[in-house]
Amino acid sequence: MKALVFGDRFGPGLPPGLEAVREPAPDVVAILTVPAFPVDAALIEALPELRVIATASVGFDHIDVEAADARRIAVVSVPDYCTEEVADHTLALLYALVRGVVALDRDVARGGWNAKAAGALRTVAELRVGIVGLGRIGGAVATRLLALGAEVWANDVLPVAREGVQFAELDELLAVCDAVTLHVPLTRETRGLIGRTQLASMRPDALLVNTSRGAVVDEGAVISALRAGRLGGAALDVLVREPPLLAPLAPNLIVTPHAAYYSEASAERAYRLAVARVREILGA
Repeated sequence: MKALVFGDRFGPGLPPGLEAVREPAPDVVAILTVPAFPVDAALIEALPELRVIATASVGFDHIDVEAADARRIAVVSVPDYCTEEVADHTLALLYALVRGVVALDRDVARGGWNAKAAGALRTVAELRVGIVGLGRIGGAVATRLLALGAEVWANDVLPVAREGVQFAELDELLAVCDAVTLHVPLTRETRGLIGRTQLASMRPDALLVNTSRGAVVDEGAVISALRAGRLGGAALDVLVREPPLLAPLAPNLIVTPHAAYYSEASAERAYRLAVARVREILGA
């Protein structure tokens, strides 16, 4: 039996009797992939013995799940491999916006030395923060914010009561929160979840942080709102096109290169857990 592997880090640790290959073959029973290597319907149909597709990532929007379902092929991800990393990165981005860290650094680099160069600064403890998607990562963000004294609101398709967190409809959350962080998968329902209408409903000094998927947010609308002074700041770790042809630029916009998931430990963990899921499904 063979496993079709994409990326450089798969191979070691495959179940006994499973050979790693780099090209499709009739006896491939598993695919191990990462978001940079999409698995489409054509590839799925070309592998008659395929039983499982595993991705070393939280999301699986790069896999044609419908095509896999039609053939009863299991599609698995590793949703808990980088929870702490993404939660930390989310908070780091929020702090950078709240305290003007990037703007102050750039001012010093230009020769300035002005504590007010980033404008009015706040503290996280005085914020009402809305979390859209209170799953593993959103929940970890909530834990951090509650410990810091912030008021935490949340919106989720399946809200589960949590002490210290107030649930609300998305429209209300956007309207009343000082900052909003996004932690939802990319689906038909969440694509373009935050667009011009939603941004217009937010406070003009509100902050937006996205560490989920780029297409959840209308980037053009965010940039327009920042340039027009209708949004206080935004931090995006994910973009629709990665890397972008041109780096997005706007006042109080921070962009990081889809790095929220990353630590040396999480990278190793993602591949190890993806292989373990394949083992489980194949019974190896």
